[in-house]
Amino acid sequence: MAAGRARDIVGRDLERGALDRLLDDVRRGQSGALVLRGEAGIGKTALLDYATAQASGFRTASVGGVQAEMELPFAAIHQLCNSMLTGLSRLPEPQRVALSVAFGLSMGDPPDRFLVALATLTLLSNTAEEVPLLCVVDDAQWLDTASAQVLGFVARRLHAESVAILAAVRAPAQMPELAGMAELSVTGLGREDARALLATAIVGRIDERVADRLIAETRGNPLALLELPHGLSAAEIAGGFAMPVPDGIPGWIEDQYVRRTRALPKATQRLMLLAAADPVGDPMLLLQAAQALGMDWDAREPAVDAGLLDIDRQVRFRHPLVRSAIYGASTSAERRAVHAALATAIGNADPDRRAWHRAHAVNGPDEAVARELIESAKSAQRRGGIAAAAAFIERATGLTPDATLRAERALSAAGAKFQAGDLPFAEALLDLADESLSDERNRAQAQRLRAQISFDLRRGRDAPRLLLQAAQRLEPLDVDLARDTHLEALVAAVYASCYAAGTDVQDIATAALSVRLDPEPVPASQLMIRGLATRLTEGSVAAAPLLRQALEAYLAQERTLDRLCLAYNIAAEELWDQEAWRELASSQVELARSTGTVLLLPYALDYLAGALTQAGDLTSASMLLEEAEGLGLGVRAEFPLRIAAWRGDEVTSLRLHDEFISGAAARGEGCAIAGAEYDLAVLYNGLARYDLALEAAQKAGEWDDVVTSSWTLYELAEAASRCGRPELAQDAVDRLSERALASGTLWALGCLARSRALVAEGAAAETFYREAIDLLAASPMVWYLARAHLSFGEWLRREGRRRDAREHLHAAHGMFLEMGANGFAERANRELAAAGGLIRAQVQHSIEELTAQELQIAQLASQRLSNPEIGARLFLSPRTVEWHLRKVFVKLSIRSRRELADAMAGSRLTAV
Repeated sequence: MAAGRARDIVGRDLERGALDRLLDDVRRGQSGALVLRGEAGIGKTALLDYATAQASGFRTASVGGVQAEMELPFAAIHQLCNSMLTGLSRLPEPQRVALSVAFGLSMGDPPDRFLVALATLTLLSNTAEEVPLLCVVDDAQWLDTASAQVLGFVARRLHAESVAILAAVRAPAQMPELAGMAELSVTGLGREDARALLATAIVGRIDERVADRLIAETRGNPLALLELPHGLSAAEIAGGFAMPVPDGIPGWIEDQYVRRTRALPKATQRLMLLAAADPVGDPMLLLQAAQALGMDWDAREPAVDAGLLDIDRQVRFRHPLVRSAIYGASTSAERRAVHAALATAIGNADPDRRAWHRAHAVNGPDEAVARELIESAKSAQRRGGIAAAAAFIERATGLTPDATLRAERALSAAGAKFQAGDLPFAEALLDLADESLSDERNRAQAQRLRAQISFDLRRGRDAPRLLLQAAQRLEPLDVDLARDTHLEALVAAVYASCYAAGTDVQDIATAALSVRLDPEPVPASQLMIRGLATRLTEGSVAAAPLLRQALEAYLAQERTLDRLCLAYNIAAEELWDQEAWRELASSQVELARSTGTVLLLPYALDYLAGALTQAGDLTSASMLLEEAEGLGLGVRAEFPLRIAAWRGDEVTSLRLHDEFISGAAARGEGCAIAGAEYDLAVLYNGLARYDLALEAAQKAGEWDDVVTSSWTLYELAEAASRCGRPELAQDAVDRLSERALASGTLWALGCLARSRALVAEGAAAETFYREAIDLLAASPMVWYLARAHLSFGEWLRREGRRRDAREHLHAAHGMFLEMGANGFAERANRELAAAGGLIRAQVQHSIEELTAQELQIAQLASQRLSNPEIGARLFLSPRTVEWHLRKVFVKLSIRSRRELADAMAGSRLTAV
C-alpha cells in the first residue's frame, strides 16, 4: 500500500524536493527534522511514504499516532524505538535505567520525561552510527503527550547524528510540543496535477467542466479526488451531473469510506471495527479478539481486496481516515463489544492497555474498572508518565459510582494534571471535585491547588488572596502544609505587589506573622516566612537580619529541587548577596541537570542568568537563556530584556519592554513592571540620556518592589545627579544608605560609596569613589566596578585632572567592551576622547565568534569533561558535542583540548 502511494505520487515537486534535500543532508552526516502540516487527505501520508521509498541505505522506523492511545505513556516512542532496544546496553546507566523504566522493561524510580528524551536521543544517535536513520511519525497530533514531548525534545537537538525525523500533523492541530521544528505546509494540488491525479482514478472520459468543478470544490485535495469515483456514477462523471463536494473535505472523505465499508459483508465490517479499535496493529491480537467474538478470520478478505485494509506483519488501513471513519460511524454498543474483546485478548500481557480497553467497554459507572485504571495510573507514574497517570485517574473518576470517592479521584487527577503542566485541565477537574468533596482536608487541599495553578498560570493579582485563604483553611488541619502555603502566598504577594486583588499585601504579611514557629532550631522555611512578611510590613532594614538568618539556614542544609527555592532567591537579591544568589541558582541548575528534571531547569537557568547579568557576565547569561529556550519550555521575557538593556540595545529593549509591560499589566504582575522600568533606567544611564533614565527610575521606584527597588535607587541617584536634581539624588542616596548598611555586602557597600560620591564634592567625593572601587574590586560585581571607574573618570575630567581621568576611563572602557555592554562602552569612549585619550575601537576576539552553545561546550570541554559527560549535562548527543567542538577548534585556530583550555582560561566567562 505504502509502496504504491510512493510510486504513484503526482506533482509535489516542492515537497519532494524538500524531502530529498533532507535525506541528502542526513546521508552527508547531518541531521534534520521536518513537520508536514495540512488537512486530512491532503497528501501528508503519501509524502511520508515517498520519503521512506527514497531512503535507500537508511534504517527506517515508523509510528502512527492513534486517537485511542493518546494517554498511554511513551507508547508511540516505545513503538518507534522497539527495533533498536538491543542498543539499550550502550546507553549511560542513568539514561538506560530511565528508558527501561519508561518503557516498562524494568522497575525503578519514576524518571523525568526529559531524561527519557535524552536517552531516546542517545539511542537514535547510536543506532545511526552504522547507517543513517529515518524516523517517520504519521498523525502526530494523536501521539501520547509524553511521546510528543520526547519527539520535540529530540528533534530540537539533532545536529550531527545522521538522523532524520519526519512528522505529519493534521491541521488545525497546533502541537506545541513540536515547536522549533522546521515546517512545510502541504496544500492542495495545482490544477494540472489535480487533473492528472483525477484521470488515474476514473476509467473512461470525464467532462472537462466537471473535472474543473471537482478540482475547485475539493481544493485539489488528493484523497478527495481519488475517492470520487466511489461516490459518483459514470453518468454523473461524464455527463456533467456531479454532485458538489461539501466544504468539510475530511468529513466527506470519511463518509465515502463509510459508504464503501457498508457495501462489504457485515462480518467484514465488524472485523474492521475491531481493527480500528486496536491502536497497536498486532495481527495475533486481532485474531484472538476476533475468535473471542466468534468471528471468522476469513472475513478480512473482502476489506483487503477492496484496498481498505492490509494485514501482514502489522494491521494497516489504507489511510488514517479509514480507521476514524469506521470507528466514528459505529454505535456505542458496537464499540463497547470490540473493546471488551480486545481487553480479553490482551489478558495479563499488558495491564495498562487492558484497563484502557475495559474503560471503553463499560456502559456507565463501574468501580472494578475504575480501580483497575487507578492501578494503571500508579504504573504510569512509576514509568514517569505523569500525563498518562492523570488521564487514567481522570477516566477512573468518570467511572466511579460513589460521589465522594469520585470527587477525591477528581482531586487526585487535578494534582496529576498540575504536575504534568496541564493547568487549565487541572482547574476543570477541580471544578468537578468541588461539587462533592466532603472531607475538610481535601477541600483545603483543593483550594490550595487552585491557588497554585493561578500563580503558575498568571503570576498575577488573584494568586495571593487564593493562597492566603488556602493557608488559613489548612492551619487547623496540617500546620506544616499551612506554613508552606503562607510562604507561597508571600512570594505571590511579592510578584503581584500592589496589584494583589481582594486582599492587601499587608494582610497577607500580617497573617503569615501570626503563624506559630517550631522550637529552636527554627527551620529555614519558617524563618523565611518571618523575613518576607517583615519586609512587606516594615521594609528592607527591619527584614534584613531575618532574611539573612533564613538564607544562611537554607544554605546550610542539603539542597533539593523545590518550588519554595524561589523565596530564597528573592531574599538573596533583596540582600544584595551575589554569592548566595549564585550559589542557590547554580545548585538548582546542577540538580535539575543531574536528575534530568528539565521541567524546573528553565527557571533555575533564568535565575542564574539574572545573577550573572548583575555581575556583568552577559555572555554566560545569554548562553544560559539560549539553553533554557532550547528546552522548548519558554523563557521569562524579563531576562532577555535585562541583557538587552545592559548591552545598550535600545531597539530590542523597547520592544521587549512594551511586550513585557503589556503582559504583566494584564496578569497583575506588579514586580515585573517595576523590573522592566528599572531595566530602562539602566539602558538610558548607559546611553547618557539621563532625563529618560530619571523618568524610568521614578516609575520603577513607585512600586517599592522587593527586589529591584534598592537597585533602582542606585540608578535614580545617577540620573538625578546628572539632570541637576541634587535634592532628588540625595534622597535616593539616603534611602540606599539604610538598605546597603543593613545588607553589609561588598556589592551593597560599594554601590553606596559610589552613589555617595555622586552627591559629594571635592575630597569627599574622591574618597567615596576610591572606597567604591576598592570594595567592588574585592567582589565578583565587575559590572558595578566598571561603572565606579566610569563615574570616577568622568568626575576627574570635570575636575581638570585629565591624566588621572584617562586611567579610570580606560579601565571602564575595557571592562564594558569585554562584557559587550556597548552603551556604557561608548559613553566611556566619549569621556575618554574628551580627556585627551585615544579612542579605542571595539576589538572582536576569536572567542567572541563562538555561538552561545559552542561557547558553553568549549567551557565544559576545557574543564576536561568528556563528550558523553558534556552531552548529558546539556541534553545533547555525544556526536553533536563532537560536531560543535570541531567548529570551535576551527574558529579558534586550535587543534587540541589542551589549547582549548588555554584559550578559555583567558576569558572572564563563568562556568555554567
